[in-house]
Amino acid sequence: MTIPVQVTFKGMDASPALEARIREKAARLERFADRIMRCHVTVEAPHRHHRQGQLYRARIEVVVPRGDIVVTRESPRDHAHEDAYVAVRDAFDAAVRQLEDHMRKLDARVKHHEPALLHGRVARFVAGEPYGFIETSEGQEVYFHRNSVADGAFDQLKVGDPVRLAIAEGEKGPQASTVHRVGKHHPTL
Repeated sequence: MTIPVQVTFKGMDASPALEARIREKAARLERFADRIMRCHVTVEAPHRHHRQGQLYRARIEVVVPRGDIVVTRESPRDHAHEDAYVAVRDAFDAAVRQLEDHMRKLDARVKHHEPALLHGRVARFVAGEPYGFIETSEGQEVYFHRNSVADGAFDQLKVGDPVRLAIAEGEKGPQASTVHRVGKHHPTL
């Protein structure tokens, strides 16, 4: 299913390249929720009077059954948002987290206990994206997302690093629900 996407630019000229990136990211939302009815993304340059550059605001509204997901990303102190692409990326990352939470509640998926952790190694990362793949000790390749890495340690992981992980069945196959770094300062659990 293709998500109907509406893109609006406010206080700035429309950018075909940015719109294409937004549509690409919106299409990826289907991995996290298969019942999305529509998505509206607004990119705005609200403050033209800043001396250090204008800070972009990205707002995403995702309509799903029994609720809407609304994300606004603006940070007057975060000069990374002087780049509209960064504001859009941050907004979509937040939308994915909220969609996952909403879908868990909607599907009444409740964790009763933490599954046994398996051993594995980081196999690869996907360039420019907040996810990668882990190869388990049994040779199975498992998808993992930045949000599944314990203690916010995604940025410290490198290819080949040993990890412990819990695997859950996702929409497109096995995925790591929890990933823990293993090493000298990160003992196995």
